[in-house]
Amino acid sequence: GGRLGEGDSAWAHVPRLPFELAALPQGLFRFAGLPVVSYALPALIAIGQAIEHQRPSRNPLARVARLASRRATLRRLEQIQPRGGGFLEATPLTSFVSLALCTAGEARHPVVERCCDFLIASMRGDGSWPIDTDLATWGTTLSVGALGAGSLAPERREQILAWLLDQQQAGRHPYTGAAAGGWAWTDLPGGVPDADDTSGAVLALAELQSDGPGGDCGEERVRAAAERGLVWLRDLQNRDGGIPTFCRGWGRLPFDQSCADLTAHALRATEAWRGRIGTDLEAMRSAAVRFLSSSQEENGAWLPLWFGNQDHPAKHNPVYGTSRVLRAAGVRPASGRDAALWNLALRRGLGWLLGAQHPSGGFGGDVGIEPSIEETGLALEALADAYEARLGGPALRAAGLRAAEWLSVATGGGLRFPARPIGLYFAQLWYDEELYPRIYCASGLGRAREVWGS
Repeated sequence: GGRLGEGDSAWAHVPRLPFELAALPQGLFRFAGLPVVSYALPALIAIGQAIEHQRPSRNPLARVARLASRRATLRRLEQIQPRGGGFLEATPLTSFVSLALCTAGEARHPVVERCCDFLIASMRGDGSWPIDTDLATWGTTLSVGALGAGSLAPERREQILAWLLDQQQAGRHPYTGAAAGGWAWTDLPGGVPDADDTSGAVLALAELQSDGPGGDCGEERVRAAAERGLVWLRDLQNRDGGIPTFCRGWGRLPFDQSCADLTAHALRATEAWRGRIGTDLEAMRSAAVRFLSSSQEENGAWLPLWFGNQDHPAKHNPVYGTSRVLRAAGVRPASGRDAALWNLALRRGLGWLLGAQHPSGGFGGDVGIEPSIEETGLALEALADAYEARLGGPALRAAGLRAAEWLSVATGGGLRFPARPIGLYFAQLWYDEELYPRIYCASGLGRAREVWGS
């Protein structure tokens, strides 16, 4: 674009990417020191080739290696491109790949053509683009949790259950190499299995099966799918006991590092199926509890990865992270020592969350931040779960009822749901989601009614 100067002087500011390593088998990425996880290979290949094309390496060996691997890595890029054309079903990544290949002299490459087809097809009527095509699986599992299976007609419950079972990855993912058993955020071909969506799907299966589905979704099929999902999560667990997003940690990127919110979500998923599957997950649970007990901030809060608040100085959202961890308050570790540490961590987290409540009764992303429907609904769920786990008494109940009243007023009695940016994508791209205020409000109020009555 000319902002960094012209020619070599501009590209000198851009760090090189060793795209030639993408020609290696996926199993060797860890040992080759590849500076990206496998789902980011499109950017590595395309941007790496753009840099080398514009400013060739001065090292003759590196230049020869990159020239020799150029076609092979382009073939690799073509092989991993989803049939819909969109990498991760994401407009930004697909655009970056297309722009970089054009800059590398590959404007007529088939990958670019399919990228452009995806971008044209995903353009909205008002001329804008979404960051992701959709969050169909994520939205469905959150909605099931918010509504509860009892509010769904039997045929609708069976329909959702069958759809969720169909979304489980049946084999090794061709893009990332992820093992079978996980779920992505969408049912579209660009989705990649991840921890949060797999945990959400496993929880939704437990909820939907609570009344014993019939038809094609028999109890054994649902149980087997849930067990495969839980084994997938267990195998994803990092050595520190935490759960990362896409792959076990072997680099320094956030997406392969353990996250408190994802770990708590996976912990809840294991608890929902405790005693109902053959695989022993007690070691996984214990390690996850120890990670959460040790990863707590000094003030008692937990920080999430994929969600933030634009008004927070560091763009964090400790209300989201702490609320998600407190939802796992009902998990009881087998070890007495782990149970004591877990109970202490939960009480500290609850104390922080109560202190973050706005005088109006709502919750924002942190202390002193303007409340939102999304964050208040999330916090209300957590307060109700903490009360049910006997972490607090009348004061906790009063705080929950104040949050419920705030939601009632803020939504006009359930008639309006303005969405606020809360989702945090790559490179600090923010998004809101129309379903989030509805889902989190319904879920929070539903839990409040279950625990404290109408």
